[in-house]
Amino acid sequence: MQTTSSLLTELDALPARWEVGGTLTAPVEAVAALLLAVAEGRVGDDNLLVLARAAAARQGAMTVVAGPGADCYRAELGGAVEPVEIQVDGARSRLAVQSWYAGVHTVTARPAGARVIHRVHRVLPDHPGFADGIADIGLRARMSRDLHQVLVVIADRLGCRQSTLPTRAGAPKGELPSNEAI
Repeated sequence: MQTTSSLLTELDALPARWEVGGTLTAPVEAVAALLLAVAEGRVGDDNLLVLARAAAARQGAMTVVAGPGADCYRAELGGAVEPVEIQVDGARSRLAVQSWYAGVHTVTARPAGARVIHRVHRVLPDHPGFADGIADIGLRARMSRDLHQVLVVIADRLGCRQSTLPTRAGAPKGELPSNEAI
């Protein structure tokens, strides 16, 4: 019997290479409901929000389809681009995405609201979007920008504010910043 490996399990076994985070003044359940919303259909602010600003999604060329297991999906893109693998863990408020890099978005409760952390654990060195050294610089800036855009959408939808912006865009390999630093 062949089993499908869990993307979240694979990523949990790896150290985070880069990390960004931000806090919203909203209940963790409400933030998680928006961040973890994934269903079959077109990607947008109400479906797979973390990829809604990707070029393919903005052009209407990214669609979510059911994957090989419960809470597993694929985002298919127009053209010759490989599909994106997605896994949702609602019980632990986590969403994993594997494209040319693999990362996990996590929502946790804070006294002032909800903290959203995005960690990238793996980069595929054979992918055309990756060039060692250059990816470090570009990915750090991209993660911070992308998380900020997600938090702005969530804050707008929930009528709350961001109490902190994503402030830490990465850590050297093998070294993670403390939660207070991000």
